[in-house]
Amino acid sequence: MAAKQKILIVDDDVNIAELISLYLTKECFDTKMVHDGESALKEFETYAPNLILLDLMLPGIDGYQVCREIRAKANVPIIMLSAKGEIFDKVLGLELGADDYLTKPFYLEELKMRIQALLKRSGKFDQNTLSFGDVRVNLATNSTFVGDKEVELLGKEFDLLVYFLQNQNVILPKSQIFDRLWGFDSDTNVSVVEVYVSKIRKKFRGTDFATNLQTLRSVGYILKNAD
Repeated sequence: MAAKQKILIVDDDVNIAELISLYLTKECFDTKMVHDGESALKEFETYAPNLILLDLMLPGIDGYQVCREIRAKANVPIIMLSAKGEIFDKVLGLELGADDYLTKPFYLEELKMRIQALLKRSGKFDQNTLSFGDVRVNLATNSTFVGDKEVELLGKEFDLLVYFLQNQNVILPKSQIFDRLWGFDSDTNVSVVEVYVSKIRKKFRGTDFATNLQTLRSVGYILKNAD
């Protein structure tokens, strides 16, 4: 039997931490809870988690500093959790090295899917290729192919494609995509996501990628992978 993936839950709200722990344990994860930043840094060393759920508002050392210190040592996936939904907070968290940012309240099912996507991605951390059907991306050269034919993608088109490929079967709200890819540009807004999704759909028309990239009305998108 494969070893369970270890999730370190860092949240000063004991009730929320216990709820997350109970749910993830039922989903066959191994979990450990701590409720302050200093304990988080100690358990990171001793527990050696495969992924960290990190609340921002912690007593003593806050989540931003915890993220900064852990990221200086390791590439373990980090999902930041916070009731603070402002773009500035999300951008800062991602800039410090967090892999994802989830605003409270959230659905536990969505949290599980994001955890699974990050664990899957981190398991392929040393690989330079992402693929979906006949669409293939070489991360080392920033080049994209459909079969043997190279497809030219400009700027955020490439970033958006990679983000979808790295988060297959995960619901991606438009606001999250915007924060992740455009958060530093204050002269645009979330509607730019729809524009770029339309662009990459056109460039990959007729592929499995275009067929399986679904729009979730009033929510965002999901790249459905039957696997």
